[in-house]
Amino acid sequence: MARNKHPEETASLILDVAFRLFIEKGYERTSIQDIIDNLGGLSKGAIYHHFRSKEDILVAVTDRMTEESNKMLVEIRDRTDITGKEKLKAIFKESVLRPVQDDIFTVAPDLSNNPSLFVSIFRETVNLAAPYYIQPIIQQGISDGSIQTDYPAELAELIIIVANIWINPMIFNNTADQSYRKFMVFRQMMEGFGLDIVDDEMLHRLQELADIYQKNK
Repeated sequence: MARNKHPEETASLILDVAFRLFIEKGYERTSIQDIIDNLGGLSKGAIYHHFRSKEDILVAVTDRMTEESNKMLVEIRDRTDITGKEKLKAIFKESVLRPVQDDIFTVAPDLSNNPSLFVSIFRETVNLAAPYYIQPIIQQGISDGSIQTDYPAELAELIIIVANIWINPMIFNNTADQSYRKFMVFRQMMEGFGLDIVDDEMLHRLQELADIYQKNK
């Protein structure tokens, strides 16, 4: 039986194999046994030493794909040459347009059948994305006059929940047409707050991602 003396290398190999299979077969059609069969002799125990379930593997695969993107979001948040409103637009544009989203939507499971994963996404949205990325930008916008609100924390949560959950094709299994209608409501909502921060390029990209998700279900 093949053994790897370096646990981090074993974990990385598992993620490499799982990612390839998720892309080729789809998450739902890839089993733990499929992953084992492609690990070059490593046992089922090697997988469960590092990951409790296939869902945990998916989370780790997604985290690895988004690591560099998250660094980019921090860079936007910490820029000093643009207003808070301009940062909001930049952060949403980069989030939607980044190429890694193609892979994320390709490997994404049916979240209606994965409630614990959905709860994990929701908690990360509310407990991490809202206070860590969005709220500081809104607070800067209040200071520089580009954003008007007395409730920066609540506005940050509202914006990110709508963007990451409500209009996310993976959450509600939206088609491209359904994504279009939700995006238009999101745009109207943002304009109601004086935030014209979403545009047609983002709309077309969201529809494209919805198509990718539907094709790989």
